[in-house]
Amino acid sequence: MSSFCAGSVKDSVVGEERIAQYLLAVLNTRGTPIHWKHLTNIETESCHHESDDKPNYNLKDLLPKKRKPPSKSDMHYIEDITTEVERALCTTLLEFNGNLEDEVDLGTLLDQQFEVLQKALKIPQKASEARIIVSKKFLTLFRAGKLGPFILDDVPHSYGSVC
Repeated sequence: MSSFCAGSVKDSVVGEERIAQYLLAVLNTRGTPIHWKHLTNIETESCHHESDDKPNYNLKDLLPKKRKPPSKSDMHYIEDITTEVERALCTTLLEFNGNLEDEVDLGTLLDQQFEVLQKALKIPQKASEARIIVSKKFLTLFRAGKLGPFILDDVPHSYGSVC
């Protein structure tokens, strides 16, 4: 399944939502969102610039029209979105009282995380395909390396020397 998260196999084979669920499950069971705990104490307004200077963003503006270098405004927007996503995932995991090894409990956590990701990614509440849109945007952030470097495969522990 990690090849789907990395984008080496077409998303349509499994579906973006299922891939995002898998990715969130892996990140949660490994405790990855807790590494972003420092973000839970940061106010949104103090992230990069004053709120008076903050331009209005439209998600359609981020779609590539022609290749042009990203503007400073685009970079701040992506950093702000990434910070909000990391903060949302960390907060939901820290507040989670269930068992991550229990499939039902993990499913409940994933549902909560999809809800907070929808807000963090600024996807309208009434969007009919909100979970798919959330999944696509979350996978894009992950694949672009905005959430950090990850190895999704289980790496065996070796106690001897490598030949």
